[in-house]
Amino acid sequence: MNGLGLHILMEFHECSIDILDKLDTLEETMNEAAMVAGATIIKSIFHQFAPQGVTGVVVIAESHLAIHTWPEHGYAAVDFFTCNAEMNYQMSYQLIAEALRSNKHSYKSIERGLITNSRKQLNEL
Repeated sequence: MNGLGLHILMEFHECSIDILDKLDTLEETMNEAAMVAGATIIKSIFHQFAPQGVTGVVVIAESHLAIHTWPEHGYAAVDFFTCNAEMNYQMSYQLIAEALRSNKHSYKSIERGLITNSRKQLNEL
């Protein structure tokens, strides 16, 4: 990692509609996903929407994991941001895919805060 952080955008489609609407299950899953990645959990906060859907964040010393669900579409979006290049986000990805019973899922990673770009921008000021 050449930057200050790595942002992993995870897409989970064709998930269990019931699981996508269960706050306690999702919070437990996301905390477990943080642990298997090797993260240090600080706190988690989750919210149940009416009539359906859950959003939540697990704050970790290395940054955060966040989930937003749309049960009516069988879809969940997960963001995993870390400043620790040793973090095993692939383990988290697999755990979440299994827990959501996702039949179709993907992820992409983006390096954030690239050092070379930041220095160049500062020099241009």
